Amino acid sequence: MDVRSHNRDAWDRNVDEGNRWTQAVNSEVISKARHGTFEILLTPQKPVPMEWFPQLGGMPTLCLASAGGQQAPILAAAGAAVTVVDNSPKQLEQDRFVAQRDGLEINTVEGDMADLSRFPDNTFGLVFHPCSNCYVPDVIAVWQECHRVLRPGGVLLTGFVNPVRYLFDDERKENGNLQLRYRLPYSDLEHLDDSHVQKIVNSGRALEFGHTLQDQIGGQLNAGFMLTGLFEDEYKESDDDPVSRYMSTFIATRAVR
Repeated sequence: MDVRSHNRDAWDRNVDEGNRWTQAVNSEVISKARHGTFEILLTPQKPVPMEWFPQLGGMPTLCLASAGGQQAPILAAAGAAVTVVDNSPKQLEQDRFVAQRDGLEINTVEGDMADLSRFPDNTFGLVFHPCSNCYVPDVIAVWQECHRVLRPGGVLLTGFVNPVRYLFDDERKENGNLQLRYRLPYSDLEHLDDSHVQKIVNSGRALEFGHTLQDQIGGQLNAGFMLTGLFEDEYKESDDDPVSRYMSTFIATRAVR
């Protein structure tokens, strides 16, 4: 199966359905960001600490798999020179919508988060990468590309899913029965039978991959990053995710090249 094509179509559909991560921020948020006041998310609820950001004025910034009319426009309004790479054309349309509405300059590029070959080495000073690498099979390639396109001293801010969420049988989990079933790393394509995969395809949901903490955190370190910050976060709608009633299921990290 062509995972990238399927997940592109799935996120285009999310835009049509008004998914939370596809809803453009309003002009008031942009106005406040222009004056240096903003909150921005890597994970579902906790804003990124302001001290995690480098000076944004004129900073070449890559919003990686981060389209949707939210993070990129805020960073652009705060003064960064923003490029967005995303797999979903309709998500990129959300960023262009905000840019046109509020007079922002944002460069939008449709592409694969694991292939940044169009950008030379040392292009960016900041990479902002919210929870999205659960939609690609190979997260190691993402970290290697982030390291390559960042200049020395550049900052990588990323959010990702704690793989514990992928240990449990989904149907039972939805009923509150946390039954361990799957080993990590997890893949919808490898761990589910054909009928379940077809159910995901027919529903238009994106295919997901649960990467180990070794690949998520150790992968950054092995790529050459130095970890300088970390926090955990919870799923906002915990009633829809029983695991989140017992532990934080998202992680954000700050790393420096």
